[in-house]
Amino acid sequence: MSDTIVIRPASPEDLDALLPMVEQYWRFEAIEGFEIGRMRKILGRVLDDASLGRAWVATVYGEPAGYLLAVYVFSLEHQGITAEIDEFFVVPQHRGLGLGAKMLAAAEMQFRTEGCTNVSLQIGRSNEDARRFYRSHGFEDRAGYELVSKML
Repeated sequence: MSDTIVIRPASPEDLDALLPMVEQYWRFEAIEGFEIGRMRKILGRVLDDASLGRAWVATVYGEPAGYLLAVYVFSLEHQGITAEIDEFFVVPQHRGLGLGAKMLAAAEMQFRTEGCTNVSLQIGRSNEDARRFYRSHGFEDRAGYELVSKML
């Protein structure tokens, strides 16, 4: 099976493969406002500028099967550049093949190479499958903190 699964850094040439998965992820998470032209521009910007973040794409038999997108943030508290996994999605019919674990391992290796001091992410309160997955890969809840945000 390992010959059929490929995990690799995403590039601007992957936009057409990534955008349908991004749309599927947004539907899964009930995120409103997906508009393909705008998403093409925004995702293209990250793929063109490695200082903003990195992305990985997973394929199974050459078919897009998942992606991980991380952005970089400077943090005084964490004493340097931190990686935040912004989006991480495996297409439902390809789950259970280890794609998530392989993409996460590739991302963490790149984060270390680039000198990131930590990696964080947000999980939907009711997404227990994701919570179990991340805990099994060493992530812990940050006690005493809750995410707040404001659109500008």
